[in-house]
Amino acid sequence: MVDHIIVGAGSAGCLIAARLVAAGAEVLLLEEGPARGHPLLDLPAGYMKFLNSERYLKYYPTVPQPQLDGRSMIIPQGRLLGGGSAINAMVYLRGQPQDYDAWAEATGDPGWGAAAMQRHFIGMEGNAELSGPYHGTDGPLKVSHLGHMNPVTAAFLAACAATGIPLNDDFNGASPSGAGRMQHTIDGRARRRCSASRAFLAPLKGNPRLRLVTGARVTRLNLQGDRVTGVTYHDGRQTRRAEAAGGVILTAGALASPHLMLLSGLGPEAQLRAAGVPVLADLPGVGQGLQDHCEVPVISGLRRGLGYFGQDRGLAMLRHGLRYLLTRGGPVTSTGVEACAFLPFGDDPRPLIQLYCVPTVYLDRTVSGIDPTWGLTLTPCLARPQSRGSVSLNPADPDGLPLVDPGFLRAPADLEAMRQGIAAARQILAAEPLAGMVTGPLMPARFDTEAIDAHIRATVKTNYHPVGTCAMGRVLDAGLRVTGLRGLRVADASAMPAIPAANTNAPTMALASRAAELILAE
Repeated sequence: MVDHIIVGAGSAGCLIAARLVAAGAEVLLLEEGPARGHPLLDLPAGYMKFLNSERYLKYYPTVPQPQLDGRSMIIPQGRLLGGGSAINAMVYLRGQPQDYDAWAEATGDPGWGAAAMQRHFIGMEGNAELSGPYHGTDGPLKVSHLGHMNPVTAAFLAACAATGIPLNDDFNGASPSGAGRMQHTIDGRARRRCSASRAFLAPLKGNPRLRLVTGARVTRLNLQGDRVTGVTYHDGRQTRRAEAAGGVILTAGALASPHLMLLSGLGPEAQLRAAGVPVLADLPGVGQGLQDHCEVPVISGLRRGLGYFGQDRGLAMLRHGLRYLLTRGGPVTSTGVEACAFLPFGDDPRPLIQLYCVPTVYLDRTVSGIDPTWGLTLTPCLARPQSRGSVSLNPADPDGLPLVDPGFLRAPADLEAMRQGIAAARQILAAEPLAGMVTGPLMPARFDTEAIDAHIRATVKTNYHPVGTCAMGRVLDAGLRVTGLRGLRVADASAMPAIPAANTNAPTMALASRAAELILAE
């Protein structure tokens, strides 16, 4: 028996395991994926080689979406040690202060508010370029700007300024608004990815108090009465049981964590009975309230030779690779997503749209219509969606993948916000110096209301940020404990009562930092 079992070694699980072990606890950390990804994933640009592969991603198909003409999509989740932090685009953003004040309001706990959570962000951050009151410089999570910026990205920022969008050199500083370069979880000196496993687990290598098992698929939570005592998992060879004196901590992500609870008989009674799962605790909120950022591409052609088209193949790829090896510079030190703009609309000063700049043609694997070419993709992403979805058991196959309903653009306000985001992207494309680089629209080709709405329905996709399916205030108390049960916490993005208005990797780790503090306080 160990002190704690942690299910899922992603961004949250790695951090919590490291904190508990450092405090003297014995921890069993279980991860379904492999212990190591391909070496290319260490390179800032390397993740793009694996975006359309199930090698390190688990694909969750969605149920058909009536509001999107019946489309089904895929929501990928990281499936390796480090989780999404080991295969994502490494963007390091915290969101708006109001995001965390909303958490405090939902839980009644000021410890989840912006002022209190700032300490967790700063404490884990080792920023190579920014310091002062908003940043940490000696934390284990290495953060820096990218080592390369494409001229098209620079033109995008200049065009933003020309349209009246203020420039911002630090989205995680005094103001998270405006347009600017994003920081990333990259070691500024070595110019390589700093995943959660590298930041938090690597320093514990050889520590006997940490037992890490990869290739471990957890199938059930074990209960005695109202107490979760451990888990049942399959390690690739046989089924095993493990028990923990201090209980179980779920950090498997906003899709897998509620699914495991449902499989274990913890969830809405009617849903469990329909799937033939014995009801151990009627918890109506499990799997409900799914939120995710969704995005739509606005693609223009670029003058020949501009952007990143063709730079990952042939002689160009070899030249860039050699430059990286010799100097730690060049396009290999870029993720391809170097800058964005946070755009408010109406009377609310908070951003409603996060507009990414990608100097190439970027389409989801489920969308077609453009041949490979020189292009620029501006991607309006809905930062504060009102739509909600769910994760539920498949009655025909409860042990298979869950039924995921993202609910993208189900709320009419979300569709209107996306229209406004596309209009803002077009305005920036028409401003110099960007206007002199683009050759005309590729997708959508028309911009009347009917064509724009059809384009939105046909191309909208996840920004890979599902949250909220075991949220504090509905399923969890303010200490991340599952209401009505003992010995079970959920401490990943599932626990967020509301989605932050920015990329969710850094907020997930900050949540995990407070989770570790709460656990150790007991």
